[in-house]
Amino acid sequence: MNITLAQAEKAITAAQEKAKAIDTKMNIAVVDAGANLVAFARMDGAWLGSLDISIKKAKTARFFDMNTGLVGELSQPGGSLYNIEHSNGGLITFPGGIPITNSNGDIIGAIGVSGSSVDNDHAVAEAGAKAL
Repeated sequence: MNITLAQAEKAITAAQEKAKAIDTKMNIAVVDAGANLVAFARMDGAWLGSLDISIKKAKTARFFDMNTGLVGELSQPGGSLYNIEHSNGGLITFPGGIPITNSNGDIIGAIGVSGSSVDNDHAVAEAGAKAL
């Protein structure tokens, strides 16, 4: 099962509202269950360099079905996933990417957010993921 465009847009809207509430500008990407981009928004003034990061965070969250911050913890030197960020054409292994599930708990996609501190990125991504 895949996230629909309407669901992806709902997640982006919720993420944008959270970004505005914490006074930051974000790039927000939503991918489907196959890690294909479904929807994207770059808030006015968001960093251009964060565009690619947001997409890669969404893909990383879907590829491994976990928050990107957890992938980051596991990929530290000596960790079980050390150097994984070099796979799959480049992954992002710090907070801001979260899998999106449906009401049955099935993963239907993921959201990736970039443009501020990793704590803010995670908070905005979480707001988007919880919107569904």
